Amino acid sequence: MDTIAGKSRGAGSQLRRSCRGGYTLVELMIALALLAIILARAVPGFVELIERQKISVTTADLLTAIQLTRAEAIRRGQRVDLVPADGVDWSSGWVIFIDGNRNRRVDAGEVVILVHDAVARGIAINSAMTDNSATYIAYAASGRTRTNANSQTPQFGHISLSLGAQQRRIIVNFLGRARACNPLVEAACG
Repeated sequence: MDTIAGKSRGAGSQLRRSCRGGYTLVELMIALALLAIILARAVPGFVELIERQKISVTTADLLTAIQLTRAEAIRRGQRVDLVPADGVDWSSGWVIFIDGNRNRRVDAGEVVILVHDAVARGIAINSAMTDNSATYIAYAASGRTRTNANSQTPQFGHISLSLGAQQRRIIVNFLGRARACNPLVEAACG
């Protein structure tokens, strides 16, 4: 009987030990509450990081397109244009091409150098250039910008990009050189 009682006592204590191996509902609720607090503090920073990356990549892509337009104009010895893909909004993407008839649209037979897809949703792009009658940047064979109105009038100004609290600006100077900056950080970004 002692052996049976000993065995049953041992089995009972083993049974109690196996039930204690998990977590109680209160412990799980506390862990979930702590996780929710940590996530609530981390998510806004993560969203800001994603927005900063999106606007940085878009700014770099557009700046590279402007620089490529200039380089192609010099290399080819003729005017090369950079225009929004839809003709109006840079957010729709952009096209670098040789605009033979200067209508700022890609027509049959015109040489297309680069096509860039639409930018990430939510990014707003606005330009304030010398010739605001249309949205474009054109470079002559000399590597200087030109307006459609006059082949001697430079096209200069800036293109502003924004997404949430993030802002960037691409400045095209009088000589046609472009640079990017952050107006929230740099005072000389105007």
